[in-house]
Order: sequence, then structure tokens, then C-alpha cells
Amino acid sequence: MVTRAGVLEDAVVTVQGERVAAVRPATEWATTHRELPPEYSGTVVPGLVDIHTHGGFGHRFDTEDAAQARSAAAFHHRQGSTTVLASIVTAAPEAMIAQVTTLRALAADGAIAGIHIEGPFLARTRCGAHDLDYLIDPDPTLVDRLLQAADGRLRVMTLAPERPGFDTAAKQLAEAGVVVAVGHSDSSFARFRSALSPEGCATLVTHLANGMPALHHRAPGPVAAALVAAAQQQAYVELIGDGVHVDSGFGALVFATAPERVALVTDAMQAAGMPDGQYRLGPQEVTVTDGVARVAGGSLAGGTSTLLQGLRWAVRECRVPLADAVAAVTSTPAAAAGLDEVGDLRPGMYADAVVLDEELNLLRVLRRGRWLA
Repeated sequence: MVTRAGVLEDAVVTVQGERVAAVRPATEWATTHRELPPEYSGTVVPGLVDIHTHGGFGHRFDTEDAAQARSAAAFHHRQGSTTVLASIVTAAPEAMIAQVTTLRALAADGAIAGIHIEGPFLARTRCGAHDLDYLIDPDPTLVDRLLQAADGRLRVMTLAPERPGFDTAAKQLAEAGVVVAVGHSDSSFARFRSALSPEGCATLVTHLANGMPALHHRAPGPVAAALVAAAQQQAYVELIGDGVHVDSGFGALVFATAPERVALVTDAMQAAGMPDGQYRLGPQEVTVTDGVARVAGGSLAGGTSTLLQGLRWAVRECRVPLADAVAAVTSTPAAAAGLDEVGDLRPGMYADAVVLDEELNLLRVLRRGRWLA
């Protein structure tokens, strides 16, 4: 078993209802359960935690159709991501409010762990797949409307720190208990680092290196600022581990810099688990070719992988130790998003677990104490 505590050989997890009841060495367990073998064996890790995903298996989170959003969550659950935040992208304010209203019901019944809003307060020069027509400066009134629509279910919101009004909006969100993330930014090193200081309110970086200028030794920019903040334990950094958004060498650098602060994410959109073709992300049309999603202008439009694929990428391509890679898909993203009942296997936590074979292929998924088909 691989958990936050490290690698435990021959451990047994006991479940009672939706919660972990105990984690014990197999030898200890066997003294009182000689007639009951473990229900399933293999490499057991906590249920994976994806804090940035827009959909999957043909379904979207940026929708007013609750059934579609529920199906997107169920797809990721079956793939081992037993906890997901539902991410929505920049759109018309009324559309975003309607989507948040729809998603809060799914959060209330546990289908999703909460909502992540990406936009509309992002840099026009680093918009990526976000629709330029709807990007605006941070607006306290809109922030308040989104908070009201979420009714306590908004977990994370991404903003660009250089946009006028960032400081006010970041404080407004932080005071409401929302994790402030910075991303889709063209800011300087100093401005980005300031946002990630204790006074700046931001504690998370949205998909590091994507939606921001490249790291350069004379213009270090947001990437360097994020890595410094993570190394100094003042921020967490998301990394899209699909082998498309960032090179494995960059992934190795990020893990070497701050291994306990890396949260692997999928940024998965509607096409995850689906064949190449035409899809949507927010208001934008997306074309998927050879598994890579792009909008008409050529920008990447989210990912098409699962978080388990990201775990394998970190281990195989970035050469990250298994325990560090597992933390990056379990306990670290849970901590980054303020989710304190998932991401580890300890008594009292949700009984979410993934059973893997020696090649880190999926065998079974346990969610809230029940095996998924």
C-alpha cells in the first residue's frame, strides 16, 4: 500500500460504511481473521483526487444539464479519480452562474467535491482556449453572484494577478473560504510572486507553465515565481501530466524543486475517454486529433487523459519515486483544495481506494466504501 505515510508492505485496509475503519499489517490482521481473506489484493493507493477537470466520456461540467455533469463525474470515478472538482471555463456571466447553480446540487450529494471556476478574470494575452469576448477585469459584483450561486460549494477560482481589481477579488474569495488560484497570466515575476505571498491570498497555481510565458533566465516570469513559492511552502502548483502540455523534463524539474507541493491534474475536457473528433469546451469548438485537443486558433483546449495516466507519466517519464507521484495525485491536491476527508487512507477518512497491478494499471476502484463496476 502506498499512502502519504510511505510504502507499507502487506497492509490491510478495513472499511466500515463509507469510512476507513483501520489500516493494519497483514500479519496482525490475519491473527483474528484467519477464515476471511482480503477482498482484493494488489498495490493499494488512496482514491485519486483531480482538482481540475472539465468533463469526460462525452460529457461536460460546463452545462446546465445535471445528468450530463453527473455522467462526467462518474466517468472519472470509474477511472480511479474518486474525488473531482468540476471545472467551468470563461463564458457569459449568466451562463457561468447557471452552471454553478447546477453543479452545487451535485456537490451537495457528493457526486463532485466542489466547483472550480477558471475565468473570466484572465489575461487576454494568455487566454488559451478561453473565449476572448468574455474576459474581463475582476468584478466584485460578479464574484459575489458566483459565490451566492455556489452556496458554499465553490472550492477554487483562477484569476490573473495582473488584472486591475485582482487584490480586491482575491481577498473577497479568500474570506469566503475559496482557494485563490493564479494562472492564465502574463505578469512579471514580482507581481506573480506577490500574489502567492501570504498578503496576496493566492495559494495555488493553475496548470503551471501552460497559459503563461515560458521560463527564461532574464525574464523568469510566473513559472519561476510559482516554483519559488512552492519551494518555500507558500503555494501548490498544478501540473498537467498527460505528456502533451509539458515535457517530462520540465515535470522532473518541478518535482525536484518542490515534490510535496505538486498536484497533478488532467484538465480533462469532454473528449477524455473518447475518440478523435469535434467537441466543445465552454463556448469554443474543439478539434481532437491523435488525442490532442485544440481550438481553431491552435491553442491546447484541455486534456484527454485520466489522472491515473498522469501517475504513470510521473513515474515512468519523469522518474519520480512512486510515493511522491502517488502523493501528487492524492494527498497534495486534496490539501491544495482544502479537502480534508480524502487523499489518504487513515481511520475516519472516506474509504476511497484504487487497486493497481505491478504496471500501475487499474484493477478495481473503491469509492465511499463501495466497489465501482
